[in-house]
Amino acid sequence: MQKMILKFDNAAIVASASVVGKDEHDGPLGEYFDLSDPTDKFGMNTWELAESEMQRLAFNTSLAKLARDERDVDALFAGDLLNQCVSSAYGLLNFDIPYFGLYGACSTAVEGIALASAMVNAGYFGTAAAVTSSHYCAAERQYRTPIEYGAQRSPTAQWTVTGAGAFMICPEGRVRVREALVGIVVEMGISDASNMGAAMAPAAADTLKRYFSESRRSPDEFDMIVTGDLGREGGDILCELLLSEGIDIRKNHRDCGVMIYDLERQDKHAGGSGCGCSAVVLASYLIPRLERGELRNILVVGTGAMMSPASIQQGQAIPAIAHLIALSSEEGGI
Repeated sequence: MQKMILKFDNAAIVASASVVGKDEHDGPLGEYFDLSDPTDKFGMNTWELAESEMQRLAFNTSLAKLARDERDVDALFAGDLLNQCVSSAYGLLNFDIPYFGLYGACSTAVEGIALASAMVNAGYFGTAAAVTSSHYCAAERQYRTPIEYGAQRSPTAQWTVTGAGAFMICPEGRVRVREALVGIVVEMGISDASNMGAAMAPAAADTLKRYFSESRRSPDEFDMIVTGDLGREGGDILCELLLSEGIDIRKNHRDCGVMIYDLERQDKHAGGSGCGCSAVVLASYLIPRLERGELRNILVVGTGAMMSPASIQQGQAIPAIAHLIALSSEEGGI
């Protein structure tokens, strides 16, 4: 039962918002983001507090778009990359709203939307929010080396996106959350933290293979099949893995880690990563296109490398997860 597609009749994303840093604003999607800061500090004294402030700003902006206040939100589903999800805890501390802390690594945006949609669809909550974030400087300090160290980066390495996204879920709205498929943890022996795309691609392949098998749908039925942050390296691996199973997604596959930066002009190696990567692309680029009817049906696969600083230092292989949601415009519907 736990491997089945969850179907929702009463779940919709009714507002979304994004907050990004300088490099993200300077990328191809810069005009679509709601707020940005050229210093990446957002008025704070540390990178970690800056990330918390991004979450606060993203959530407040989504509330403003919905023309509601915090008293109308029944629950928050939030998480980030930092130890014990402190960015979410501090960023949303002053809101008087029941709080669910999540850790899905870079899949957290999709995980949060799936969980919030399930609770709204079941009637437990009238309105729920999913919020997540990442910050390049905070993540580098925790997982690798502080940026002041100036370490060389591998060509397969990805750049943690400085960004936060917030999503408001209600029973009715123009962008419907039609389905969700919970990922299964997959570990294929990849221990190189500079090649997370290779670690996450098998998890994405597993989730998509299960989805197409159970739904009996084909990739051609979707305008886009969007992965969270496999980057250029992981995206190629995903397409090859699925092609070996007779599933061809090459025509309509897009990856948020590739979309968010100009990889020819900006030195981001294999592309973007981090919780904020898929969150800001989904919040400010894909969801508005669904609202306008430019897209009718899309699959969004949030991918996450479930590692910790200790597991990296001990040389353990990287477990990965990939959660899926199916979104459609009000006129669409799968």
